[in-house]
Amino acid sequence: MSYSPRTLDSQLDELLEVAPAIAIEGPKGVGKTATARRRAASVWMLDDDDQRSLLSADLSFSNRAQGTTLIDEWQKLPQVWDAVRRQVDDHATPGSFLLTGSATPASSQGTHSGAGRILSLRMRPMALYERGEAAPTVSLKALLHGGGGDIEGTTEFGVADYMEAVEASGFPGITSRPELFREDLLEAYVQRVIDRDLPDLGFTSRRPEVLRRWLAAYAAASSSTAKYSEILDATTAGDGYQPTKVTTINYRDHLTQLWLLDPTPGWSPSSSPFARLQQAPKHQLADPALAARLLNLNAKKLSSSRGAHMAGPLFESLVTLTVKVAAQAARARVGHLRTRNGDREVDLIVEGRDGQVLGIEVKLAASVDSGDVKHLLWLKEQLKDDVSDLIVVTTGKYAYRREDGVAVVPLALLGA
Repeated sequence: MSYSPRTLDSQLDELLEVAPAIAIEGPKGVGKTATARRRAASVWMLDDDDQRSLLSADLSFSNRAQGTTLIDEWQKLPQVWDAVRRQVDDHATPGSFLLTGSATPASSQGTHSGAGRILSLRMRPMALYERGEAAPTVSLKALLHGGGGDIEGTTEFGVADYMEAVEASGFPGITSRPELFREDLLEAYVQRVIDRDLPDLGFTSRRPEVLRRWLAAYAAASSSTAKYSEILDATTAGDGYQPTKVTTINYRDHLTQLWLLDPTPGWSPSSSPFARLQQAPKHQLADPALAARLLNLNAKKLSSSRGAHMAGPLFESLVTLTVKVAAQAARARVGHLRTRNGDREVDLIVEGRDGQVLGIEVKLAASVDSGDVKHLLWLKEQLKDDVSDLIVVTTGKYAYRREDGVAVVPLALLGA
């Protein structure tokens, strides 16, 4: 399978010039190893028992080759983290180590955080623009820095195409497969998390079917701020069994260790003019395709009355994934804004290093009216010059700027 360039590539190339050690972290199957191997002179694959034993016998790296050393699935030998940290403390040169991991170790006791020594980068499933199916004409980075300028471009992507993109997933080894095979691969992915990945972290569910129900309930809450108690209530099935709150907290914590949950935090500006903000996160799985699979939804169902109730939330999940990937490259953070009484809400807020703010609304439709932009314009009134731009991400064909200054951008035309 040919390599598809990722937004993270340019970030890595820049940072390897100055950072002695970088850890690329994210869920299984997002392409961490493929991206890292392109920069490695030598590779340790620690899911291989023999290689793990060899490296554990030489954690001083006395035989390390010149160039970048890749240590893949480093969490299989947690001591390697401290070993790399010591190399950094001993003045390892820039670009010496790349570590990749799809989980944090079951126990971090005795393992130094690596703060100030090992730089961590999050790798997510592919944003829509990374999949090569569309040609973006609008740069999120330019919008964030006030250089959006003319907003233009045309795409043939429509609602059905976006639902197909939701179903196809951003996992490189899955997205280009035939439809039924994709479903099988995603089903196997979910089952592996329950049957193997969680037990590898030291967590075994006595009732795996209940864990899967909780995951499905979480998926149904995608793009919402539903309380965890509501997700817990939705986990109850016909057998009347409901897990305890402590059990579901364990679900959440261990799935977070596997990078399977990617909630969008509540946002508040650095110098806040807002008196009352709602800080609950918006729930998101790492990839909207996982949510669709857990809910037994495909593109055809999402485009019909049978799945219409989830079409909007999962389209927002796809937008959120795309924005998070692009924002990371721009060294920006992503949140959402909702006042406590719910009267004001902005789907996504991207905040740059210097405090500049890009407000984003998401709409599963082609047209945009005044009601769709009222909260964005309110945000502009509150933050004034701190707002770099305002956009509505749609499923339409055309990118353009409205008379009120709000940009309308089809998701297929939004890139890094």
